[in-house]
Amino acid sequence: MTEISTQTKFPNRYDIVGSLLRFDRLKRAVEQYRNHDINENDFINIKHEETRRIVNKQIELGFKDVTDGEYNRSWWHLDFLWGLKGVGHYDYHKSYKFHGSKTRTDNAELVGKIGFNPDHPFFKDFQFVKEVVDQEASGNGTDSKLQSLASAVTPKQTIPSPTMIFRDNRSDNWSQFYDSWDEYLDDLATAYHETIQHFYELGCRYIQLDDTTWAFLISKLNETEDNPTEHENYVKIAEDSVRVINQLLEGLPDDLTVTTHICRGNFKSTYLFSGGYDDVAGYLGQLNYDGLFLEYDSDRAGDFSPLDTIWNGNQNKRIVLGLITSKSPELEDKQVIINRINEAAGHVPLENLALSTQCGFASTEEGNKLTEEQQWAKLSLVKEIAEDVWGK
Repeated sequence: MTEISTQTKFPNRYDIVGSLLRFDRLKRAVEQYRNHDINENDFINIKHEETRRIVNKQIELGFKDVTDGEYNRSWWHLDFLWGLKGVGHYDYHKSYKFHGSKTRTDNAELVGKIGFNPDHPFFKDFQFVKEVVDQEASGNGTDSKLQSLASAVTPKQTIPSPTMIFRDNRSDNWSQFYDSWDEYLDDLATAYHETIQHFYELGCRYIQLDDTTWAFLISKLNETEDNPTEHENYVKIAEDSVRVINQLLEGLPDDLTVTTHICRGNFKSTYLFSGGYDDVAGYLGQLNYDGLFLEYDSDRAGDFSPLDTIWNGNQNKRIVLGLITSKSPELEDKQVIINRINEAAGHVPLENLALSTQCGFASTEEGNKLTEEQQWAKLSLVKEIAEDVWGK
């Protein structure tokens, strides 16, 4: 198919959500470091070597954006939140409510006024990934054949949405530090804005905010329709989410792309939430992101009809359809996926659509139930289908 018009910003036609499986060497190193069997320098060296390997693999597969696989964190969200000023760690003493599997019990809580941390460890992690891409693009990497591919690659940074700190009781202590909830939300938006701005100053041009809040609200808004008082509590979360997200996005550089990935939960191939986007589509349509990654790999996500409202006629916004599952190893039928893309194009113009897996492959260090080869096969299928639909 002939390439149709493109935008200069991301998401790409075939894109990567973020996390990738940790393999045996890295898993062993994590365990050895926790048991004090290796020192910090040795642990960092192993993480860097493994990160370089998976970054180069993404480049080799032909992706235009690459991530560090989230190898430098244990949880997709908590490690980042712990790195902000005013956020502490505590033991939740409960597993998160995934269907059929139990998680570790770490959690985050507000312990002071929230703020930007110039020493956040994610900044160094991003710098390393950028260094790997720059080395390969300059021909100074370990494999010179990657040079031409790497020259067109952008490192992508993933972080959790700010909604993940003011939901799930993590901000119960807010009144100890703030005179009003609005004052707290203002500080949260500022902390995120300054964090994203600093990523930009380090050379980042593509950031994704991962978010399970909207999937949580899908179920809660529907369940409480007959209870106006409780329903209003969830409406408030939705309204606060739109307010904080749009506030943090305001005034960011024009050549920075900020997207979101809306997730229904991803732990050892299980999930947290179900339901179509209907109840939250109006809120999603208000978000000033450049793109939205939407899960659409199973019936739990509903049909495509809410896309009209989510896209909201914004010609500069791209909807990334998560039609390839990262939860199971079986490869999808190529024609079935193409047919679904064409169906979605009845709601959003084809030129404003793109393709990805429905989620990453390892939202926590445990990872989903696939092998390395199966993971790469899934990503290769995403690229192959996207090139068939939109052209190379």
